[in-house]
Amino acid sequence: MGFEIKKAKQEKEDKSFDIDSLLKKEITLFGSAFSNKKREAFYTELYVLLQAGLELKDALDLILKEQKKEFDVNLFQNIINDLILGKNFSEALRARNVFSDYEYYSVQIGEKTGTLNRVIEELSIFYKQRNEQRRNVINALSYPLIILITAFFAVLFMMQFVVPMFADIFKQNKVELPWITSQIINASNFFRDYYWVILVLLIGLLIFRRIFSGKIWYRKFSALFILKTPFVGEFFRKVKIAQFTQAITLLIGAKVPLLNGIQLTQKMIVFYPLQEALKKIEKDILLGKSLSESINKHSIFDSKMGALIKVAEETNQNHVIFQRLTEQYTKDIEYRSKMLSSVLEPVIILFLGAVIATILVAMYIPMFNLSTVIS
Repeated sequence: MGFEIKKAKQEKEDKSFDIDSLLKKEITLFGSAFSNKKREAFYTELYVLLQAGLELKDALDLILKEQKKEFDVNLFQNIINDLILGKNFSEALRARNVFSDYEYYSVQIGEKTGTLNRVIEELSIFYKQRNEQRRNVINALSYPLIILITAFFAVLFMMQFVVPMFADIFKQNKVELPWITSQIINASNFFRDYYWVILVLLIGLLIFRRIFSGKIWYRKFSALFILKTPFVGEFFRKVKIAQFTQAITLLIGAKVPLLNGIQLTQKMIVFYPLQEALKKIEKDILLGKSLSESINKHSIFDSKMGALIKVAEETNQNHVIFQRLTEQYTKDIEYRSKMLSSVLEPVIILFLGAVIATILVAMYIPMFNLSTVIS
């Protein structure tokens, strides 16, 4: 059972689904969009209600009554209205631009094969694991980031107030300054005189990212920068590979053909190296090559993945193998998130401690000379 992805791209070109922008909306709009967290809750509750024997419309009615935000109320009400008009559940989802082709085709296949309950369960598991990965990333980076911001403001305070105070004392007493002290004072003066330039540059960078984030060259450069970053790069690569195996697991479980599953996954995971690799894998499969053979050509995938997929192809156990790969990568991400946090925290503390110590030493060395002169 296949379907044409290119046609779907043309029909939904104006309202394509972007995971990166969705994640941003969860932060900036405080839940006004249909976030991944809401998707997890929706599919989990829907699965429980369907398993309890309720009809689809009755289950959606119950879910609708629990909604408090206007956006969510309108969303579920429109879906129910489409069902009343005789549309399939998948068609009702597709009519709402908050749902992706990924969800649409999964539900569509579930309807056609009589496995809708299983597809809904798989979607629930998919978004649960996706949210867990997101939480792991946040947990890994939040505490080091807090330390970095706190230390930055400490250094900022010293450069703005403490260093100028010492500089005035040295100037009044005509103390000969060591080289390092002169450099710190010059940096302090530059910051006081041109701090607005730094603010303009930061705002400019944010605007620049906003404008060019969708450009291929920007996505390619940013992905390369992330992958080359020590500790963070490998962790981020594992997260994206885990998302890939999760997506394929769900689609294979929903009886979506492998080729179509790869096409859908390309649109779901916005990460340039992985998308480019999947495009080449798609071409190889169309030429008659196996998935394992194609995956082994791309360095973004682990060699063990190619070996396990080869076994899956030989034993016709694709769903089981991809499910195991997802579990392995999820555990690996949890371990790496803890390790990343434990590594970054002391590194940041040591680095910023060295910066603050350098400023203090640079200020106190002339004070010793001053006390000698006074004596």
